[in-house]
Amino acid sequence: MIVSGTESTSQKFIALEERYGAHNYHPLPVVLEKGKGVFVYDVDGKKYYDFLSAYSAVNQGHCHPHIVNALVNQSKNLTLTSRAFHNNILGQYEEFATSFFGYDKLLPMNTGAEAVETAIKIARKWAYEVKGVNENEAQIVVCENNFHGRTTTIISFSNDPVARDNFGPFTRGFIKIPYDQPDALDEVLKNNPNVAAFLVEPIQGEAGVFVPSDDYLSRCKAICDAHNVLLLADEVQTGIGRTGRLLASCGNCSCVDKNCSDTPDVKPDVLILGKALSGGVYPVSAVLANDEIMSVIKPGNHGSTFGGNPVAAAVAIAALEVVREEHLAEKADQLGQLFRAKMNDYIAKSKIVTLVRGKGLLNAIVINDHEDSDTAWNICLALRDNGLLAKPTHGNIIRFAPPLVMTEAQLLDCVSIITKTLATFEPV
Repeated sequence: MIVSGTESTSQKFIALEERYGAHNYHPLPVVLEKGKGVFVYDVDGKKYYDFLSAYSAVNQGHCHPHIVNALVNQSKNLTLTSRAFHNNILGQYEEFATSFFGYDKLLPMNTGAEAVETAIKIARKWAYEVKGVNENEAQIVVCENNFHGRTTTIISFSNDPVARDNFGPFTRGFIKIPYDQPDALDEVLKNNPNVAAFLVEPIQGEAGVFVPSDDYLSRCKAICDAHNVLLLADEVQTGIGRTGRLLASCGNCSCVDKNCSDTPDVKPDVLILGKALSGGVYPVSAVLANDEIMSVIKPGNHGSTFGGNPVAAAVAIAALEVVREEHLAEKADQLGQLFRAKMNDYIAKSKIVTLVRGKGLLNAIVINDHEDSDTAWNICLALRDNGLLAKPTHGNIIRFAPPLVMTEAQLLDCVSIITKTLATFEPV
């Protein structure tokens, strides 16, 4: 049902953040206090469909009981030892996850940005000790309009002025090329023997859910192999079922009859995971690679006090179990096709929306307006008033990424909310 928004007690909580918190985010003005499955509830008790899933961290739905139970039960026993000592859960998690994704080794970290930084360090060390690049000369190729995090090293190869301006000097050693252009990668690698790795998002989510050509990753992998360069896949946002397969780098393989890690179209040399690796319950990230790559990391080379802690390990096992047992990749594939079909039906008659794009339940619509317009923001405010939460990215693009536990009936209800809301912005 479409309803109008009202002022609420949310304002006092927003005022607290405004007064005492750093202003490094621009949240939608809604204050949430509870989540369950595909729904979140604000401090006034109003219920919303969550159509962002904490940037794909909550693929398994809010507060999934299996994951929460793992968190609670492990927290009663042992929460943290640091890596100065072994614990009885970490090895079980490493065995489970490496089998799940088909790699020899896992290096545990906490956040997605930490995992990307870890992969960069591994690639550079591999270049010096295995490929034979002279020390301090290794290069890593990245894509324009990438988003891999906001640490100093990562923003060094970003072209987002908001992320970069007044944060230099920047870390050197990166080469930027256009996204979805394998020939550009080939040209760089032909002329630069010092390239250690190509770091790429299988789908550029933050840039507006840009889906590359079907053969993009497979061509890039073949080019990397020909030049003895590692392919680093940042699947922090696209992995763990979000795009209709266990990993987006699996291309067009089907998850219906098998775990798609068994026969992926592309197997990255280094796989970077985070977000849904914990189902949104706890910060967990990981870098996976085979022995010939991960063996360059020795004691003291890299670490984290919290990386690989017992709670994180228990939570990650439970989160992956939910993905497998509830067939969330298959659900994302089916519901994503339905969502895009319904949105295309609307777009065929729309003047405000130009297109919908995505894979699985990672989708975006493009608003027929320039990036500096506030139309997309205002649409998201209206969606909030009508019981659905989403957020613009890059001005005129609205990203839609609900939890993968959503039912078909719920998805159709959401489509109705979205289309009815969009209709109110159509020019007369």
